[in-house]
Amino acid sequence: MVVKNEDGRELRSFKFKDEDQSQEVRAVERRVLLETLASQLPPQTIQFSSKLESIQSNANGDTLLQLGDGTRLLSKIVIGCDGIRSKVATWMGFSEPKYVGHCAFRGLGFFPNGQPFQNKVNYIYGKGLRAGYVPVSATKVYWFICFNRPSLGPKITDPAILKKQAKELVSTWPEDLQNLIELTPDETISRTPLVDRWLWPGIAPPASKGRVVLVGDAWHPMTPNLGQGACCALEDSVVLANKLANAINGGTESIEEAMESYGSERWSRAFPLTVRANLVGALLQWENPLVCSIRNNIVIPKLLRLGPMLEHTNFECEPLFVSKS
Repeated sequence: MVVKNEDGRELRSFKFKDEDQSQEVRAVERRVLLETLASQLPPQTIQFSSKLESIQSNANGDTLLQLGDGTRLLSKIVIGCDGIRSKVATWMGFSEPKYVGHCAFRGLGFFPNGQPFQNKVNYIYGKGLRAGYVPVSATKVYWFICFNRPSLGPKITDPAILKKQAKELVSTWPEDLQNLIELTPDETISRTPLVDRWLWPGIAPPASKGRVVLVGDAWHPMTPNLGQGACCALEDSVVLANKLANAINGGTESIEEAMESYGSERWSRAFPLTVRANLVGALLQWENPLVCSIRNNIVIPKLLRLGPMLEHTNFECEPLFVSKS
């Protein structure tokens, strides 16, 4: 990892294994991850272009899903993993995720002849502004720019405007970042508000309702400051799959009880991560010059320790349940 300030001065550089043998970083393109997971399913399992319009439950505990293309599905089990604007979560009584006061540009720089960067995570810190980039393949480099904005403003999807705005934010920063933005294909660049939802005990609804349950951002949207959003969703999936498999294959718990058990177990991990990600983001987005100077000259080079900083990434998943029948 390499950490620099906005004028390119290196604040700290280190290898993960040198600081903490238990840590490593793997950057994976989201599209590749999703395609890899989808490839393990039977053909025709996934139905695209069919947004959820409404949900109804009946007396038998089954759930009727009405899709945008007119399809109606009667389901015994519904797993809502439909993202931060989840209609399943809304039906279950969850509040809308809350805007945290900063937005992020994201993109994938594309180098057809091979990207020139070493396999390092690169961070750049400014005042109320930060950026980072990391290679995800031999030809692609993921980058982001996070900036403060008191209100959301109009939604912009025009790639040319997004590129222009992103480059203006870091116009005096190292050229590597400017080049990445310029070499970003239109379909990979975005600007999104950062949001989260704090699952306060006794206030937030449970993760399941009957035989309907939430996973990932649909349940616990968190800001990306810890890099744990998608990781936490994968953890959810493994834990839920094991509990449901045991219930379906004759375990002592019913499906409803298995979902409740999943919610209780995962809440104790998801809620602290959501809060910590929010607080880390607030600290990193400080604009005060004095605070930023202390961060750059004392905290990062002299006080920051990798082990405690990345302790939240340690999670042991049990092997997935395999039926013996």
